[in-house]
Amino acid sequence: MTVARRGLNIESGPLKHTGVSPKEIEMKKLMLVLIASVCCSAFAMHASAQQADQATADAVIGMTKAQWAAEIKDPTNIAEQAKDTSDDYTEFNGQYATRLDGKGMTSRLSEASGKDSGKTTAAEMANPKVQVYNGNVAILTYNYAGLTQDKDGKTTATRAKTTRVFVKKGDKWTLVHANFASDPLPKQ
Repeated sequence: MTVARRGLNIESGPLKHTGVSPKEIEMKKLMLVLIASVCCSAFAMHASAQQADQATADAVIGMTKAQWAAEIKDPTNIAEQAKDTSDDYTEFNGQYATRLDGKGMTSRLSEASGKDSGKTTAAEMANPKVQVYNGNVAILTYNYAGLTQDKDGKTTATRAKTTRVFVKKGDKWTLVHANFASDPLPKQ
């Protein structure tokens, strides 16, 4: 005896399937498994990319802070401060009217200013944001807050808006461009 289910009547016995073949049911199950697999893979890839981006952010922020620490420790040791800078580095800043081209040029200017009577005593990064592209380009933007002390011991606050561009060369991140802009206090 074969029983077909209709409405709310529930009867016991073998269920008669009408309209859908067992092969079609198997294909639908297979499609469901494939769709679930693709979704899980996409989620895993997204999570992996986010972890890689976070590692990149940590690396470029760490390199920037290491540069500041080297400057605070010894303002005249430009080689240590510029160790992660590419030879073809370029820079814009408010002290010069044109773009500075090359690690050599910026190192010479940094050496001259390192002999200045002022010394950086503190450096902090506020609002850092790192944007990573294709796993080999990272753009770091942040607000800089620092303190400098002159030869007479007077301390002055320093503020700046900064963008740094890093490129991964081989397995090493290098600084290829920076833009340092003043960040004046708001008018009262």
